Amino acid sequence: MKVLVINGSPKGKNSITYQTIRFLQRKFPRDEFEVIHAGAQIHALEQDMWLVKEGVRNAQLILFAYPVYTFTVPSQLHRFITLMKENRIQVAGKYMMQITTSKHFYDVTAHRYVEENCKDMGMRLLRGFSADMNDLLTKKGQLEVITYWNYIRHIIQEETSPFEKEHDRTPFTEKDRKYRVVIVTDCARENDRLRRMIVDFRKELPFESHVVNLQNFDFQGGCVGCFHCAADGACIWKDGFDALLGKIQRADSIVYAFSIKDHSMGNLFKAYDDRQFCNGHRAVTAGKPTAYLIDGEFSQEENLRMILEAKSQVGGNFLAGIATNEGVGADSPGTCADKLAYALKHRMTVNKNFYGVGGGKIFRDLVYEMQGMMQADHRFYKAHGLYDFPQKKLGTILFMKGIGALLKSPLTKEKVQPKITEGMLMPYEKIIEGNPLKE
Repeated sequence: MKVLVINGSPKGKNSITYQTIRFLQRKFPRDEFEVIHAGAQIHALEQDMWLVKEGVRNAQLILFAYPVYTFTVPSQLHRFITLMKENRIQVAGKYMMQITTSKHFYDVTAHRYVEENCKDMGMRLLRGFSADMNDLLTKKGQLEVITYWNYIRHIIQEETSPFEKEHDRTPFTEKDRKYRVVIVTDCARENDRLRRMIVDFRKELPFESHVVNLQNFDFQGGCVGCFHCAADGACIWKDGFDALLGKIQRADSIVYAFSIKDHSMGNLFKAYDDRQFCNGHRAVTAGKPTAYLIDGEFSQEENLRMILEAKSQVGGNFLAGIATNEGVGADSPGTCADKLAYALKHRMTVNKNFYGVGGGKIFRDLVYEMQGMMQADHRFYKAHGLYDFPQKKLGTILFMKGIGALLKSPLTKEKVQPKITEGMLMPYEKIIEGNPLKE
């Protein structure tokens, strides 16, 4: 795979984000990486974009790598994207993705900014990878970026895109029972468009699947916020929803199929979501990939898009795909089935962004404060190590106090400050040169 990396950091090669690119270069030697340090060389690029024009010519993937600055990208990368448009760089039809490092404070708005501009230029959007600044220093972080890169390679499939292969795909006639997929829908009998999407998805999915139609369930009522379930998870309504939910949640993956109604998934799905408060703030399906089949103009529904992404993030579910029937540029049910199958086989886990990290911290603090009443939540959070309060990291706190004291003193500031970047990069050099994990 031929990759053009647009390094948007003003630090250039000394960027922490760029160390992830170096890591990928080391782990995937068969992939060809060409790097343009756009952030550091922005003044030269303002005079001549020839290097960029040549770089995109043979690239299959344009990869934007940058740290998140003030809700979005660094100003240098912002300027570079403007230059791409002004110079009419021919990137239409090219795949794009992004890798960022930050503390996850509004990384979502940075990603959305790049995606929207790439969409303006006719590029094919792939979901980005948002890492914590220190993720690459851990085995877990290294494995996550390797797994995600393999997922991106699978989607692009070297020479042929999944869009072009759609007509060549052979339906699976004998289903593999290794994984069980449940499709939750509110599809009405007369809704032929949504029913067709579900049929096509199930035909292309290599695994056994079952459909649960909320139209066939008689809700006695929606959640009334009574907290009857706070201690033991038992709902006050006795309509059998607990058993239905248990059946759904035992699946290896949950797919949601709906038609857009009133800028939402519809009232039946809202009742379904609200009644899941019997699970409290416990992510009981964490680790199970999910997907959506959507009938309607989803590209016009910004709030709904945010809701679906946030649900997968807070729930700990890898969002494998969103298929719509909008036409050109949208994933088909077959493409979505292929992505979900890959996610199941390779045990893809969610790469948390602002929604997942921020939501997790809010719930963590809420449950800890209200543990006396939310007893089921409290037990779950203790058992899964979710009380990760920063006050416990005394070593890091003391180290930072020492650095702060050295920077505060006029006698040591000039000697220490130039070495900060060098010191920050040193652990990454050990990781990259150490070749820690196999492809």
